[in-house]
Amino acid sequence: MAAKTSAAKHPIARLQARDPDTGDLNVVIDTPQGSRNKFTWDEEHQVFKLAGILPVGAVFPYDFGYVPCTVGGDGDPLDVLVLMDEPAFAGCLVPSRLIGVIEAEQTEEGETRRNDRLIAVAVKSHRHRDVRTLDDLRPHTIEEIEHFFVSYNEAKGKEFEPLGRHGPKRAARLVEKGRRSFANERE
Repeated sequence: MAAKTSAAKHPIARLQARDPDTGDLNVVIDTPQGSRNKFTWDEEHQVFKLAGILPVGAVFPYDFGYVPCTVGGDGDPLDVLVLMDEPAFAGCLVPSRLIGVIEAEQTEEGETRRNDRLIAVAVKSHRHRDVRTLDDLRPHTIEEIEHFFVSYNEAKGKEFEPLGRHGPKRAARLVEKGRRSFANERE
């Protein structure tokens, strides 16, 4: 019983979507850039676990994680792709700045749900320090990110259909909506 009580107090479980002092978006990395291994947070055991392995030749193009204390259209925490200078590691908290969102639908076994992908830049990044919106990136970079999500889902037997690209204000509204959804689930 004591183990369960201490597990419920894991620091990751207590993180908020935004840092209350700086307003930075809190992103917990679950899968580092360059990894074929996809990790996820295991709520029951309070650890990161291996969720899948990408096919040979496929890797995550940037660090991938989630915004704590949010719920997206797919019922999971909001997904975030984080641009930064070097890969992080599973469980690393990366204060980030939202630069936009790729709104998308994901279809699995005939059921279609929203599964948007927030795009952010690590606040401490040198390489991306001047990036404030998706428009600051080369168009080819966004196309590659979309292609990654399409092919990643295809390899898992899912369909990922990008619906549109939007800037940081729309992304921030999605975070706020996800935060409210999380709070409503806890009531």
